[in-house]
Amino acid sequence: MVNSMLRPESFLTHTLVHHPHGQAVTRILAAAIHAVEPQAAIRRFVKLNGNTLEVDGQKYDLSETGRILILGLGKASLSMAQPLADMLAPHSPRGLLIPKVNFPFPVGGFEIQPGDHPVPGQNSLQAGAKAIRLVHGLNENDLVICLISGGGSALMTAPHAGISLPELQQLTSLLLACGARVDEINTLRRHLDQLKGGGLARMASPARVVSLILSDVVNSPLEAIASGPTAPDPSTRADALSVLEKYGLQEKVSAPILAALKSLPETPKPGDAVFARTQNVIVGSNLQAAESALRQARSEGFHPHLLGNDWQGEARDVSRTIGQVLKTTDAERPFCLVAGGETTVTLRGRGHGGRNQELALAAVNELKGMDNVLLVTLATDGEDGSTDAAGAVVSGETFQRGIELGIRPDPFLQNNDSYSYFNTLGDLLKVGATSTNVNDLLFCFRW
Repeated sequence: MVNSMLRPESFLTHTLVHHPHGQAVTRILAAAIHAVEPQAAIRRFVKLNGNTLEVDGQKYDLSETGRILILGLGKASLSMAQPLADMLAPHSPRGLLIPKVNFPFPVGGFEIQPGDHPVPGQNSLQAGAKAIRLVHGLNENDLVICLISGGGSALMTAPHAGISLPELQQLTSLLLACGARVDEINTLRRHLDQLKGGGLARMASPARVVSLILSDVVNSPLEAIASGPTAPDPSTRADALSVLEKYGLQEKVSAPILAALKSLPETPKPGDAVFARTQNVIVGSNLQAAESALRQARSEGFHPHLLGNDWQGEARDVSRTIGQVLKTTDAERPFCLVAGGETTVTLRGRGHGGRNQELALAAVNELKGMDNVLLVTLATDGEDGSTDAAGAVVSGETFQRGIELGIRPDPFLQNNDSYSYFNTLGDLLKVGATSTNVNDLLFCFRW
């Protein structure tokens, strides 16, 4: 479930504590997270009436169903599984949950196998092997319910024969370091992994497969969320090779990976018969979170505006663009602008941070000296990069506050050390893990 302590006050930082509208801002941030709470999302889309399970309007007669298996994959796997397991308890479902971290308590009927994130590891490999065993030997009367959320691509892996885990780890690290987008990374993953790119649906066939998906990918393309284990893959091996070419990685990845991308069979495509008995449903998304924030902003007296949910690119470049929007918009004040998406960071230094913190750090110079302005960045899972922060808060006074504390933003930006900068200022958002994940949100306020 969403962190029970995730109340508006969980979002308070030094700037928001002292800002006259800080409490209103925290209520807007909290509204965004609560809108995509996994348990509520499952209950909105799944109903049980007697022996009839209804999923987004499609009905399944459980009196004619054999085994019911639940596979939870991702950071929200437990929160998504709990209401479903309660609902289906009379039908004795069993399953496997693959979260980012182990749970401090047993979960009845489920095996728990944490994976590794953001780079797949031995735990991810074990998770992949157990997922394959779970769906092995099913028949047409069986039902597999997949619960898919953020982080799934790394948490579960089953590389094709001839590809080793260290080779996958090297590839993932190279892609992350060069600033590749998540959809580009997942294009490669789909063509190198037995379970991704529709592979899980193919292994579970002829069983019926239902996937309930909490989207952590810009615009929610099914094939990109957790690399689409139950979705058709419109991309090709040539597309995967073009990603390597784009970032100049052909000479850096291993020979077996290059050979696999040139010789492995294609992934199942749209229209493939394997998907005739598969239902994929998006139960939560970045847009839902943004719309909830905008409704809360209106109730707080702001004029709300959505800037779109497909913001991508280098974090510091996006920051400059947002800064220009703030300086030039003619929106009626007070306003709240909300943008969603997922930026990237090209690593140049050895500091600590994440894409949301880096975007905020790049905005310090952009907003320097501006009156009555706030910018807040937020990773909806509560974890930005490898840090315990979800993002950061910037005002027109942030630059000067830093000077008074003996720090300037530029050296920290050059070293990718956004965490240290905002930690000194007390303006890191530290809300804890939210048990949900629908990409990142950016909030701009002006009075």
